[in-house]
Amino acid sequence: MDFSLGDDRRMMADSLSRYFADTLGWEARQAAAESEAGFSRDMWAGLAELGVLGMLFGEEAGGYGGSAFDAGAVFAEVGKALATGPFLATLLAGNILEAAGEADLLGEVIAGSKILTFADDPAMDANGVVTDPVKAVKEGDAWRLTGAKGVVDYLGSADLIVVTAETSDGWASFLVEADAKGVKRRAYPLVDGGAAGELSLEGASARLLVSGEDAISKARALGLVATVWEAVAIMEVLRDATIEYLGTRKQFGVPIGAFQALKHRMTSVALEIEQARSAAINAAAYFAKDPRTRDRYGSAAKYTAGKVGALTAEEAIQMHGGIGMSWEMPLSHFAKRLVMLDHVLGDEDAHMARYLKLASAA
Repeated sequence: MDFSLGDDRRMMADSLSRYFADTLGWEARQAAAESEAGFSRDMWAGLAELGVLGMLFGEEAGGYGGSAFDAGAVFAEVGKALATGPFLATLLAGNILEAAGEADLLGEVIAGSKILTFADDPAMDANGVVTDPVKAVKEGDAWRLTGAKGVVDYLGSADLIVVTAETSDGWASFLVEADAKGVKRRAYPLVDGGAAGELSLEGASARLLVSGEDAISKARALGLVATVWEAVAIMEVLRDATIEYLGTRKQFGVPIGAFQALKHRMTSVALEIEQARSAAINAAAYFAKDPRTRDRYGSAAKYTAGKVGALTAEEAIQMHGGIGMSWEMPLSHFAKRLVMLDHVLGDEDAHMARYLKLASAA
C-alpha cells in the first residue's frame, strides 16, 4: 500500500504552504481570526483562485482530487498555518453536494463565489440535552424544516447551509438558503479563533439533497480524516518549537535541553506524535474500504489524535514555562487549537467507545 502523498499533492501542499506564508503572517492571522467573520475573505478568494478548494472534490463534481489523502494534505497545511476559515464546513457540506450530483452549485463553492457551511450538530442546553431537533416535513413538492442546530461553522458568513434533518422515512440532507424566510442566525467567535453560530429554523424552505444516512456518514468520516491530519500537523509545529526553545533557553549556563529529564520527556512526545501520524495515514488509507472498516480506522485515529494532542499541548506549554501561556506567543494558540480539535466530530472518549463497538462487531 502506497502511503506517499505523490507529486501532485506534494506540489499543491507546497504551493499552499507558500501562499499561507505570504498572506497569513502571524499578525494577519490574528486580525482575521478576531474579525467579525472570523477569517479573511481575501485569503479565501485566493485559495479558490489557487485551486485549493477544488482539491477537496472529485473531477465529476468540478474538482481534481476528492480522496482522503487529498483532504489530508490540505488540512495539514491549514494546521501548520493555524488558518481560520470554513475549511471543514466546506469539506463536509461539499461532500453532501457531491453525493447529490450538485456539480454546478459545488462549482460556485470551489470558485469561492459561495460560502458553504454544514449544520449537523443539534442545539443543546447547558446540560447537554438536545433542545429542538430539526424535523423535515414535505408540503406538496416542497420541504419545510423546523428546529435548531448548534455550533455551525462560520454561519454568519454562509450563503448556503447543508442541514441534516429527520423525516418520516429517516435522516436526509437538505439545502437551505442562509437568508431564506424562517432562517435565524446568531453568530459568535470561537475560543480558538474563527467563528460559529446557532441556527434556528422555523418552517424554512429547503431542497432535498440526499435521502438516507450513507452520505452523511461518509462526509463525517472524511471530516475525521481531515481533523486528524490537521491535528498531527499542529503537533509537529509544537514539537519543533519546543525543541528549538530547549536548545536556546539556558539555566546554570547550559541549554535546558541538555537536562536528561527534559530529553526523555521530549523523546516520549516525539514518539507519540509518530503514532498519531501513523493512525492519521491509516484513516486516509482505509477510507475507501467498507463503512465499518472506514469508521473503525477513523475512530482509532481520532482517539489517538485526541490523546496525543493533549499530551503534546501540555508538554509544550510546561517546557516553555510561563511564557508558553502568553497571548503574544503563537505556541499558546496552536496548543489551544489542538485541544479544541479533540471536540470536533466527537472527542477521544466518544471515539474509543465507537472503536470498541465497531471492533467487537467485526
